[in-house]
Amino acid sequence: MSRKSNYELRKFVAPEFIFGNGSRSHLINYVRNLGGKRIFLASDPGVENAGWGKEMAALLEAQGFETVIFDEISPNPRDFEVMKGADLYLTSPCDVMVAVGGGSVMDCAKGIGIIATNGGHIYDYEGVDQVPAPMPPLICIPTTAGTSADVSQFAIINNTLEHYKFAIISKAVVPDVALIDPETLVSMSSYLTACTGIDALVHAFEAYVSNASSPITDLHALDAIRLISENLIQSINHPSDLGLRNAIMHASLQAGLAFSNASLGCVHAMAHSLGGYLDLPHGECNALLLPHVVNYNYAFDSERYNKIGEVMGMDMKGLSGKEAHHRILDHLFDFSKRCGIEGGLEKRGVAISDLHILADKAINDPCNATNPRTPTKEDIEMVYKESL
Repeated sequence: MSRKSNYELRKFVAPEFIFGNGSRSHLINYVRNLGGKRIFLASDPGVENAGWGKEMAALLEAQGFETVIFDEISPNPRDFEVMKGADLYLTSPCDVMVAVGGGSVMDCAKGIGIIATNGGHIYDYEGVDQVPAPMPPLICIPTTAGTSADVSQFAIINNTLEHYKFAIISKAVVPDVALIDPETLVSMSSYLTACTGIDALVHAFEAYVSNASSPITDLHALDAIRLISENLIQSINHPSDLGLRNAIMHASLQAGLAFSNASLGCVHAMAHSLGGYLDLPHGECNALLLPHVVNYNYAFDSERYNKIGEVMGMDMKGLSGKEAHHRILDHLFDFSKRCGIEGGLEKRGVAISDLHILADKAINDPCNATNPRTPTKEDIEMVYKESL
């Protein structure tokens, strides 16, 4: 199927970032540059137990900055956590935000910033370009490699009333600075490494086949796919190897720059519905859904999927379309299995009777707009069924 010209008008948005071991130590310079006096530091219990939040709080306090800590953030950040954090930010009052943690912490911090500036309820900002005013200054220090919330214009929040995760997509939620330090990854468990790494892989996958891709996002997406393919399994098996951790953190950054500007597709639309419904890890949802969405999309952009296959190290030469299609699917199933993510949705508690509920939520997700094939609700329900 032919694609539109890659040389149509495109915008590219990215924050300032420092990448490399020890980059988190530059926090003080950026807090000063942003005029901070009382700092709102967001983290979660896991980050606090690993010591990264405490380290940053101590660094700030040693330099005379008042620090207000908010660490009541769940793995899939809840709407009420955003509202509670915003109330603390405003009543403290604070003037600069620092998010130390994975995607949940950074997304929650973005939600807190939205409310601190714009008021209302976080539900009011669901969708694309619905945030009128910029957040307070935000510095992100990611402690996982996968979500790329530190460089993206996305925030994903769990609607606990309707049991789905919704996307806020706006240039207003791009952080001011990201301090991307691979040293923080050594505290990750093997399964978290796998889930977040595959999240980054799916970011790159969907950005590359997105109908809003461009030559600029393609460069980032393909390099992310290469880095993850070459290094993720080794990183899971050798968690203290900083060389491997650097490669995966670099991949996460590249994938984030790609999807933040090219957007995503049906994998993420379906994962948001699934993760919000059953409170499952986002990367795990992506891993379970990816091969089935690729199967659904393949004929609509086979050339790009075949290119991904080559970058992942598959020998695609001389294959018929059907053979190439199946080689990619087999490789993706095997890759997830080697990362330790096995089984299907049924193993996670999804029943046939749940599929129409999941599809009802997923079809309204804005990520569907850039999927290479325009889905119907029935299509999405079918893909969920194949993923059982």
